[in-house]
Amino acid sequence: MSEDQQLLQKLCNGDRDALRRIYEKYRDGLLTIAIHLLRDTSAAEDCLQDVFVALAGGAGRVRIRSSLKGYLAASIANRARDKLRRKSRQDVTLLAVPEPHGNCPEPFVHLAESEENKSLWNALAELPYEQREVITLHLHGRMTFKEIAAYCDVSINTVQSRYRYGIDKLRMILKGN
Repeated sequence: MSEDQQLLQKLCNGDRDALRRIYEKYRDGLLTIAIHLLRDTSAAEDCLQDVFVALAGGAGRVRIRSSLKGYLAASIANRARDKLRRKSRQDVTLLAVPEPHGNCPEPFVHLAESEENKSLWNALAELPYEQREVITLHLHGRMTFKEIAAYCDVSINTVQSRYRYGIDKLRMILKGN
């Protein structure tokens, strides 16, 4: 039995420490996914909280088909999609770009990495939501194309096309900057 399965079983039995451990294990990756999809740090944090409140409240009813990480990534994407629908296509701005991980000994290296991150985030924000969602779930959520297809209720060919077209658009946008 994997660690995630053990944590889920403990959570279903009312162990709140298991919820804390799941949260600590996945929060950074899930927050990154939400920020990429929403382009709003505050709304992304709200999505993360909503997902874990729902997980805590419905622990006994959770049915995970593949992996806990994939389930949580899909849950974050659902919440993000719901938030975007409610905002009815209002312009959402990027509030903060996360700092790169690790300590950079050279301030110029840190500045260059920060600028590259900002350019990438801005380019990603220009993609249509469907392409941004597939790219984010695949790269940050570590979901397979098959898992994304099942989550989005589209064919695997559609998912692969969205990914390919999104990556091509990112290249074009970044070359233009």
